[in-house]
Amino acid sequence: MILSGPSGVGKDAILKCMKSKIQDYFFATTVTTRIRRPNETGNVDYTFVNKQAFSDMIESDELLEWANVYGNFYGVPKTPIRNALKNGEDVIIKVDIQGAATIKQLIPDAVLIFLAPPDVDVLLSRLTNRKSETPEDIDIRIQTAHKELREASKFDHVVVNHHRKLDQAVSEIEQIIEMQRCLQNSELDTNID
Repeated sequence: MILSGPSGVGKDAILKCMKSKIQDYFFATTVTTRIRRPNETGNVDYTFVNKQAFSDMIESDELLEWANVYGNFYGVPKTPIRNALKNGEDVIIKVDIQGAATIKQLIPDAVLIFLAPPDVDVLLSRLTNRKSETPEDIDIRIQTAHKELREASKFDHVVVNHHRKLDQAVSEIEQIIEMQRCLQNSELDTNID
């Protein structure tokens, strides 16, 4: 499962809520060169590395996908995902829009979930309230969000993260995962015959 959407839409909040439940999900931890925010925990929210360490990971072909986003590098390590899939776990990867497209090309069976804001004003409010970007950075992220919102139709599912209804968005994502499990199991049953 690939979770994507504009900056500030609530991807991290969704994943934090999902992680708090006892589920059989593997949450891929993204590697990044950006500075850790005060509310983040290293190797839980992200694995924070310097640019040289990130460059070494690229050189060693350790990343499923990687990108430069807003001047920082982000990447998804291959090995933990491969191990989780071998163990039969549902893998959830959080990436930006271009990362979702890259992974879909590499893994056509990947299910893309686009997390959308109810409207751009709510997104602007969320970006402003988290107080981790300058006004100029927020403007760039809002401009990018307009472009990214047009990409939603390329995703398998769109879930709207309404204001103060995080549990509803989490429930919708969990229903998508359960539906995919059922589809996969029915395909396995068909293959047995």
